[in-house]
Amino acid sequence: MSQAHAPKNLTLKILIAMSTGILLGIIFNTTSFNTDGFVMDVLIVGGKIFIASLKLLVVPLVFVSLVCGTAALDDIKKLGRVGGWTLGLYLLTTAIAISLALIAGMIIQPGAGFDLISATAADFAAKDAPPLKDTLIAIFPTNPFQAMAEGNMLQIIVFSVLLGLAMTMAGEAGKKVTAAFNDLNEVIMKLVMLLMHAAPIGVFCLVAKVFWEQGFSAIAPLAKYFFVVMGVLIIHAIVVYPTILKIFGGLSPKPFIRKLKEVWIFAFSTSSSNATIPVTLETVENKLGASNNIASFTVPLGATVNMDGTAIMQGVATAFIAQAYGIDIGLQGYLMVILTATLASIGTAGVPGVGLITLAMVLKQVGLPVEGIGLIIGVDRLLDMMRTAVNVTGDAAVTCIVANKEKQLDTKIYHADIEEFVTDD
Repeated sequence: MSQAHAPKNLTLKILIAMSTGILLGIIFNTTSFNTDGFVMDVLIVGGKIFIASLKLLVVPLVFVSLVCGTAALDDIKKLGRVGGWTLGLYLLTTAIAISLALIAGMIIQPGAGFDLISATAADFAAKDAPPLKDTLIAIFPTNPFQAMAEGNMLQIIVFSVLLGLAMTMAGEAGKKVTAAFNDLNEVIMKLVMLLMHAAPIGVFCLVAKVFWEQGFSAIAPLAKYFFVVMGVLIIHAIVVYPTILKIFGGLSPKPFIRKLKEVWIFAFSTSSSNATIPVTLETVENKLGASNNIASFTVPLGATVNMDGTAIMQGVATAFIAQAYGIDIGLQGYLMVILTATLASIGTAGVPGVGLITLAMVLKQVGLPVEGIGLIIGVDRLLDMMRTAVNVTGDAAVTCIVANKEKQLDTKIYHADIEEFVTDD
């Protein structure tokens, strides 16, 4: 297990930074403070540098972690077992998420009586969904270095797993390469911890900018839609995940929820599952006790294929747009939404705003007007922050379940108080 720990009191510092950023942003928004001035420029520069630094780590971290994780899964049977459980649980939670969202959307009717004439619908240029065969072919890289340069996460995952598998099968030579990758993994985690020291500043800049630009005024016309999505996100995070932890992992949800605060704050402020990978890894290994062998496989994979928060938004948004336009897609249509949104979550990039692109694919699949996305763009940035927090919660939950099933979860660390094992680095 990695020995890198986050700086002491980091969660408290980030929480203070986020709260201060929200307060300052709302004050500036309500007082119509100059958004073209020096202060906004400072926030933009600080936030973009922080995000760029996080993105810098994503590809090497995912690549090295997955290679180490795959190589550590002793044999092919174990890899198949761990991979099967991981993908199965990710798809299950996504299907539950979209189902809950559609049920909430049909019961609460957020789009009923919506006045489309007075709505300011922005133009949304939707990309056509590629054929399934092209999507499957595109998963396999022809040039791994090009995949890394372009940040094509699915191709990086495939190459990493194949390389890790080859290292496992290569005997003594493979063990030497594995040792080198393990050392490289430690170095990268140290680099991650260096960045963590600057996290409060980055979080402050990002959150202050969003609330300065958006405020709460953007929510008013779509309050019902906004709060339905937010409600389902909260239910999924504090009910569904604890339930599957108990049922599939036999684990108490209380320590899990208590130790995820830092991950939630990071996900909320960055709106990126990929950018949150370093913090998620550090948390599941050092605070929840999951072995690096498992976590380095499940967390990077989850950041690519597990998008429960995005699926929730798509479910509520589909119901909202159907109701707003007075179109009844029927039970078959809603079942198609569940299937399409679940499959669309595989390969969805863990970056801000990508949910709107996959939503366009879902709407096309059931014959709803894609331009309806323009109705919800105004509040999507704030919802994107919340649904990313749900996405990474799912990554952590599945990691703990799989680690416990493989007897690679330190239950003493899992149940311990944070103060017992988090020390100055």
